Amino acid sequence: MNDPYRTLGIAPTASPEEIKKAYRKLAREHHPDLDHGAAKSEDRFKDISAAYDILSDPLTRGQYDRGEIDGLGAKKHPRSGGFGGFGGFGRGGAGPFGQRGRGGIRVNGADVEYALSVSFLESAKGGVKHISTTSGKRLKVTVPPGIADGTTLRLKGQGMAGFGGGFAGDALVDIHVLTDPLFRREETDILVDVPVTLPEAVLGAKVEVPTIDGPVSVTVPPGSNTGTILRLKGKGMPLGKKETSPDQRGDQYITLKVMLPREPDDELVKFVRKWSVDHPYDVFRKRPDNV
Repeated sequence: MNDPYRTLGIAPTASPEEIKKAYRKLAREHHPDLDHGAAKSEDRFKDISAAYDILSDPLTRGQYDRGEIDGLGAKKHPRSGGFGGFGGFGRGGAGPFGQRGRGGIRVNGADVEYALSVSFLESAKGGVKHISTTSGKRLKVTVPPGIADGTTLRLKGQGMAGFGGGFAGDALVDIHVLTDPLFRREETDILVDVPVTLPEAVLGAKVEVPTIDGPVSVTVPPGSNTGTILRLKGKGMPLGKKETSPDQRGDQYITLKVMLPREPDDELVKFVRKWSVDHPYDVFRKRPDNV
């Protein structure tokens, strides 16, 4: 007796995600193209595909669980419990996992998942990357500008090959954006911390600031402080929406960090000590939550 749960090696309580994961694993292991069309592998692949097509559809899964169909998708006779003909696989009729008739069974190929890491700049500006498939083929992956971490790109027809004339599955490419030492992303905006010297903060200055398009000159207003935020309009991420123009982008926000000299400076210490006597001022210090 064909038991689709046993065929996929899962429990009857398996979730849809567990069913899909088990199927993809077995389909890659037993696909005929990977075993030079061996008859044994071909039969095993048919069983795996049939089991998945029954269990992946809530309707046919329910019918199987209630005993209304068998492990091949054929309806059971309501009186004797035997087979009343192949309701799922009539001559030339459509079964749960393809067509069966004079031409034999047709099975669609499985989707295959891949992981692709890109740098922050590659995610911002887009580009072309390549991945190697399970069959050794290299696939071209076009990374669109502004792509976010965790996005899945679908390459149609680049998954496992179909069997008996079935459609090929898709390649699902999960994008992982690597952490950048300078830039951070917040939706379509880019955040960057920029250190400035004490004279630049107090007196104001022109400083060079990195952007994904290259360095630009930015004016630091006199009297700036650590935490002062400057905005560069249109220097953020591409919006990445079909209805927007390709040059429409978010903004870049610069947070200034006032830095003292790396080495102690005696003159600065003497000046601050003298200055602070006649110019005391308060600063807000956040109290701990438990105080």
